[in-house]
Amino acid sequence: MSESLERAHEIHEAHGPAHGDPWARGVAVLVSVFAAGLALAQIGEKASQNAFLTHHIAVLDDWAFYQAKNLRSVVRDSEATILESLPPDPKLAERIKSAREYSARMRDDPQGGEGMKQLLERAKGQEHLRDEAFHRYHAYELSVGALEIGIVLASVSIVTRMRPLAWTAAGIGAVAGVFAIAVALHAI
Repeated sequence: MSESLERAHEIHEAHGPAHGDPWARGVAVLVSVFAAGLALAQIGEKASQNAFLTHHIAVLDDWAFYQAKNLRSVVRDSEATILESLPPDPKLAERIKSAREYSARMRDDPQGGEGMKQLLERAKGQEHLRDEAFHRYHAYELSVGALEIGIVLASVSIVTRMRPLAWTAAGIGAVAGVFAIAVALHAI
């Protein structure tokens, strides 16, 4: 019985897990570093996606509000024009003035900040933030894909014992990690 255990131990050492192989352990550490980088890049990707959606909704709201203000302004301008075509009357003059003031306030309301002019500026600012978030989202997406490829290549290198695959994986992963850091720092 002890001979069988001894033989099993020998086979395990010869063909078992690569506990004694420092290269395989190094690749395993590389895979774990890539996995951690992948998790962080995915967090950045999701945050950028959420920022994109948030700014996109804000842009849509601002443009819808802008259109509503424009419609109200046009209606009040039309009202004033129609009233001006009627015979002169002091009561009509006040209504015409009120309609023109209302229309002007719909176009530009610096005190309330809700005029078309202000909404246009706000919408363009939101569009810029939305487009920036969309760019970051896609940049993170590229980084995530490259890290996944690096993990696969590193894993395959352990199974096939092909060291060039591990070096290729390390290079791809390093570039992907640097790229993700650059995206996080808004350098790209």
